[in-house]
Amino acid sequence: MFSGSITALITPFRDGKVDEKAFQEFVDWQIHEGSDGVVPVGTTGESPTLSHDEHKRVVALCLDVAKDKVPVIAGAGSNSTAEAIDLTRHAREAGADAALIVTPYYNKPTQEGLYRHYEAIATAVDIPIIIYNIPGRSVVDMSVDTMARLARLPNIVGVKDATADLARPLATRTTIGPDFCQLSGEDATIAAFLGQGGHGCISVTSNVAPRLCSDLHKAWQARDFDRFGEIRDRLMPLHAALFCESSPGPVKYAASLLGKCTDETRLPIAPIAEASRSRVEETMRSVGLLN
Repeated sequence: MFSGSITALITPFRDGKVDEKAFQEFVDWQIHEGSDGVVPVGTTGESPTLSHDEHKRVVALCLDVAKDKVPVIAGAGSNSTAEAIDLTRHAREAGADAALIVTPYYNKPTQEGLYRHYEAIATAVDIPIIIYNIPGRSVVDMSVDTMARLARLPNIVGVKDATADLARPLATRTTIGPDFCQLSGEDATIAAFLGQGGHGCISVTSNVAPRLCSDLHKAWQARDFDRFGEIRDRLMPLHAALFCESSPGPVKYAASLLGKCTDETRLPIAPIAEASRSRVEETMRSVGLLN
């Protein structure tokens, strides 16, 4: 259903508010640069510090630009099941193609709790749902067995896998089947993830290198492994630089160097250190993204 390079969009701010003009221009640029889809208000979009009204507004702004051009997978997760249902319902009503729902953070639910959380959302809202499994931020890790239970529900269609466990996509594929959509949440391991049965990536790096990330996936799909290896190696230093501090601090600074937005973040995400700024800028120059 979803494949290729899908951008986990940043949310531009100016003077503490969402910069709506910059955001819509950014979405348009992503589409023209070849991104296969976009994800508004995920972790990279600083969803934890957006109000509910801002969250829903950003989804609507994204759809105004991207609807019927590329798939829009709206972030709709929460550690409150009722809140996640509300955000997912809005995503459906706004016209999103799917909802990305993170495993509940802080609560630390059991596998049964995870199952019931997603079951409740899938029952309440008729929209394709992608599970976002990111133990590093949510503390819980959904097992393959639990995911297989959820995959029996008709609108649970895939996973964004940010475990960095490269045995996981193959285990998921052999347990659930090849049609269960597997999208990596780790840019640096995308080559191995695709080789283990994955379908694409929800990418941070494609915020600033959308054409290169798109070309990487096109080379994979065409089985042009020489071209694929060339782009993979070129992008690797950029992946590392964009995670030199907590995301999205570095990628927002990188986007500001391209003139796409300010580097403004919301606390507790702080402006990145001077050494990190130098690293990001130098890497972008070496990759060929800055003159």
